[in-house]
Amino acid sequence: MNVQNGRIRLLDVGSCFNPFLKFDEFLTVGIDIVPAVEICHISQQQRRPNPPTYCVSCVRPVELCPSSVYKCDFLNLQLQPPLQLEREAVDTFLLQLRSPIDALPAELFHVVVFSLLLSYFPSPYQRWICCKKAHELLALHGLLLIITPDSSHQNRHAPMMASWRIAVETLGFKRYKYVKFSHMHLLAFRKVSLKTSSDLVSRNYPEMMYIPQDFNGVEEEECWDTPPAPPRSCLEDEQLACGFLELPDAPYDSDSGESQSGSTHCQEREDPILLQS
Repeated sequence: MNVQNGRIRLLDVGSCFNPFLKFDEFLTVGIDIVPAVEICHISQQQRRPNPPTYCVSCVRPVELCPSSVYKCDFLNLQLQPPLQLEREAVDTFLLQLRSPIDALPAELFHVVVFSLLLSYFPSPYQRWICCKKAHELLALHGLLLIITPDSSHQNRHAPMMASWRIAVETLGFKRYKYVKFSHMHLLAFRKVSLKTSSDLVSRNYPEMMYIPQDFNGVEEEECWDTPPAPPRSCLEDEQLACGFLELPDAPYDSDSGESQSGSTHCQEREDPILLQS
């Protein structure tokens, strides 16, 4: 990745307002499936009887406003062959992009940023596809920066982060740095290979990009799919009532198999999920 005497080409995926624009060292392209900045322009035009054709902040035509976030469906973004141009010509190409963006050349960027993006996708496969597209869009030795939310303690989801590392590195990355803050994970991966294996899907690597919410959805679906229990008969009600009469007077500890008297303290057990972690 050679950025000497030039700006770092950065792709901000899921960009809200293109915050990297204020840094002169970056040539930033912000994309989002529903850009907030574009919505701002549209709402301004709808509120005024004679809508302006220029941006109120930079006094340029709206379609040429550098603060605009381009509309782009990143999951369905088409990849084109790499540009065989000098650095200045590549920078000019980026400055001339128009919304919506449906395709981009491969190996175009030095940095790709996923800030609070991957957790919004409902499946591990979609998160993995995002990382795969980032690999294709990055130049060799480029950086993929991932920020994902997590308010748990340091080791609560350590197995999940280890799983993410394996899944991303199989695409041709090498993890460069990892930091756990109070409410988020920060991961940096460096592109070390131009090619990726073709059998990664069959080897279930995409499924390793899971988050805890993925399993909550499965439990809810199983709950809704379970047919309701048939109503009990009068005989079954009588048998159930007789069974309650046989219960001991003191609370029963199913783990120890002993009754607990008022003087016996029930010991709290550790969370089995934490033990697995």
